[in-house]
Amino acid sequence: MGLAEEMAAVRDGSGHSGRLLGEFRRTALLVPLSDGGDGGLMSGWQGGVRWIYAFTDEEALARFAEARGAGAREWEFLSILGARLVDAVIPTVDGPTGVAVDVADEDASMLFPPVVGIVPDRCAVDADDELAGAL
Repeated sequence: MGLAEEMAAVRDGSGHSGRLLGEFRRTALLVPLSDGGDGGLMSGWQGGVRWIYAFTDEEALARFAEARGAGAREWEFLSILGARLVDAVIPTVDGPTGVAVDVADEDASMLFPPVVGIVPDRCAVDADDELAGAL
């Protein structure tokens, strides 16, 4: 089962969070580059968290472009494994950062928040709470 199917299974209650996270980490995601020309990854802010936009395929990215009214222009993107995105990229970003997958698809999107088990502990907003509970 691919990432889109795992996300659908979790949403309908038949999935498993461990399988979902494993598939997320193994999947090559398409991450659009920001419009600013700085070579950064496109992201948005919601609830005090930066969300890096990532897509399971070019069709999902195209729906995002259309939703932004920019479907006619060419979009540059990076193909990156979910594991590399959370383990190598997120630690370089200032502030809490998660990944929003297929955000243009209301019934098919999924957020991977900056919490222990998804991002490195040093980047997780709940790391101190988690460590305190283990002591």
